[in-house]
Amino acid sequence: PHKKQVLVKYSGGKPTNHFQGQIHFHSSDFSLEILNTSRQDGQLYEYSVSRGPEEEVQQIQLKVYEPVSHPSIQILSRELANGSCSITLNCTVERGDDVSYSWGSQDSRTSGLCSGNSSFLHLSYPLWNTSTVCVCTATNPVSSRAVTFHPAECSHE
Repeated sequence: PHKKQVLVKYSGGKPTNHFQGQIHFHSSDFSLEILNTSRQDGQLYEYSVSRGPEEEVQQIQLKVYEPVSHPSIQILSRELANGSCSITLNCTVERGDDVSYSWGSQDSRTSGLCSGNSSFLHLSYPLWNTSTVCVCTATNPVSSRAVTFHPAECSHE
């Protein structure tokens, strides 16, 4: 036997909310609002409409995402050679679901220098050019946050 929880039953022009305080049914447009959404709310829901001997059923998969936290950049390696500085960076967030990372620049002249589509970026620039600013953006389906990296002198500071 297959059991289902009925959240709201609408019959005779009146809704009956079986989860008062947890959900809110809007009879004006037949939408259902989950109050204080949590990860446990991410599941398969079914919407059924009965008219006489026929029943129309639609299934809706709800996904709940935690927004990304502010990203941080770590310097994994730094090397000085032939008048240029080579740095490997890693951009990470502490919180967030299904996070993707991208790198870019605030300056169109250095956009190729800072481009990347993973959390890692290998950056190589001449020692005299410390004006390059790279931006790491962490994104998921519900949020996006960015942090900038300002290369300084090629030292271990």
